[in-house]
Amino acid sequence: MSSKDISNYTLGWVGMGRMGYPMAERLAKGGCDLAVWNRTRSKAEPLSEHGAKIVDNLSDLGERDIVFSMVSTSADVKEVLFGENGVLSGAATPKIFVECSSISVEASAEIRLELEARSAQYIASPVSGNGKCVKAGKLALVTSGPKDLFETVRPYQEIIAGLGVTYVGEGELARTMKICHNVYLGVVTQSLAELSILAQKAGVPRHAFLEFINNSVMGSIFSKYKTPGWANLDYSVTFTPELMRKDMDLGLGLAREYEVPMPVANATRDVIQQSMGHGNRTTMDFSIVLDYMAKCSGIEELESENVEVDDGLQPA
Repeated sequence: MSSKDISNYTLGWVGMGRMGYPMAERLAKGGCDLAVWNRTRSKAEPLSEHGAKIVDNLSDLGERDIVFSMVSTSADVKEVLFGENGVLSGAATPKIFVECSSISVEASAEIRLELEARSAQYIASPVSGNGKCVKAGKLALVTSGPKDLFETVRPYQEIIAGLGVTYVGEGELARTMKICHNVYLGVVTQSLAELSILAQKAGVPRHAFLEFINNSVMGSIFSKYKTPGWANLDYSVTFTPELMRKDMDLGLGLAREYEVPMPVANATRDVIQQSMGHGNRTTMDFSIVLDYMAKCSGIEELESENVEVDDGLQPA
């Protein structure tokens, strides 16, 4: 990508969480004209070292051509865009909004209609991966909205997403894709937890089982970057059980709407709920389901294997 490709538009960014900061950082390091807002200004200030402007008010982003947002919930998205002190609370309105948070189809459609009523355009662009994936250049984005709009924002999305950007069509189809993705994530995690415990009870060290899976046709970026945590029992949060339950519910709701049976997803959702009843709701990663599967299998307490394992996410 040439510097000319990214010099046509000024960018704004809202949200400096586990995902938002490294995503914005890639744009700043990529030479984009970027202005950033975060509720806690100090979290955004390190980006100034890479040329980003730190603004004090969301309305300061109104002068930007394209504004990206990466926050926690649909309520947060609506607040930062339409709230009393939101991006649109000033005199100016950005041309395009690129919304990367994980929110429902319905909420995304409401946001789209509200922006269109204010003469702004909207792209839905949720992501696959975590903060370490962003830094390693192994994030993927899925996008929906007007095709010409996608072509406008694509150069910036490609800076953020090392694995690529997939355009799936008009409207909120990207939200549907993200929900399907996260249901698959829950199902794969549950299955991998069950089999890791089965292999361990048969005498195979967890790290050895996972190493084989990672080297096989069944391995993935996900299974590889979860291996150190499962081998050494590090459940540092990237995505909580509560958030995973929310996305499983969204997926099952979509399945009911389209009359698609999902017995495996239903069973997985129930296990996630059961594991949350053991006190792992908001403080640990959703992969804590490994511990719950161990307890269900007669292992009262897993032990760390204390091994060095490559997670495959060295910063790019």
